Amino acid sequence: MLLTSAGLRNDVLKSALADLIGKSFARTRVVFIPTASVAAAGDHGWFVEDLRRLHGLRWREFDVLELNGLPAPLVLSRLRHADVIYAEGGNHYHLANSIIANGLAADLADILESKAYVGVSAGSMIFSRNLSARTGEAFGEQDDLEILGETAARSPFGLFDWYVKPHLNSPDFPNRTRAWFEKAAAKLDFPVYALDDNSAVRVRGDETDVVSDGEWRLLNAPAPQSASGDGAKTPRPGRPRRLAAFRRPG
Repeated sequence: MLLTSAGLRNDVLKSALADLIGKSFARTRVVFIPTASVAAAGDHGWFVEDLRRLHGLRWREFDVLELNGLPAPLVLSRLRHADVIYAEGGNHYHLANSIIANGLAADLADILESKAYVGVSAGSMIFSRNLSARTGEAFGEQDDLEILGETAARSPFGLFDWYVKPHLNSPDFPNRTRAWFEKAAAKLDFPVYALDDNSAVRVRGDETDVVSDGEWRLLNAPAPQSASGDGAKTPRPGRPRRLAAFRRPG
């Protein structure tokens, strides 16, 4: 699992995905999920740019699959057919709710056990058990939450205690400075990965680390384990091409 801020924008992230797949892109089937993007208003040039960048990697097969409006068995069949599931950015509450409302959560969780998954922004944010209205309000996401109406914000999977928040220092999100992230995270009581657009959280089994050709921060980090602990390490803030290990909490 590669949870990116803005897709495969550099060779470090492309290499990390290649390692997860274990074969060349030319021998790999990818399915692209645009669901989160359709709930985001405004110009979608960012969507077209990422779609072109991904398609340009010359996959064996490039499928596009919308999670809403198709029978669940058909959706699941196409997900199983792919080697890589690539979930585009947009509104993570809409993406999470689409998975739940269409009855895909349990089967998709099983599918992810044997597939490589790449999340982009919203696609990276749906796995934390701390995906909630409280978390969204801490990050000023009231407008994004409105799409749910009376439906509660929750994760389809709840795999991790930590949370991913993308676009640190991004020119497309000028307010998301380090100070902004720190102020928001101070309202929460769980670890938050603040990722810039050249960084990703990588999950392999029980091990989680950060792959980066940019900058990232781990806020509200748990205290480092002592020598008598289980050997887990807490990652330190990242600079270009740093790699730090962090065992998945819970």
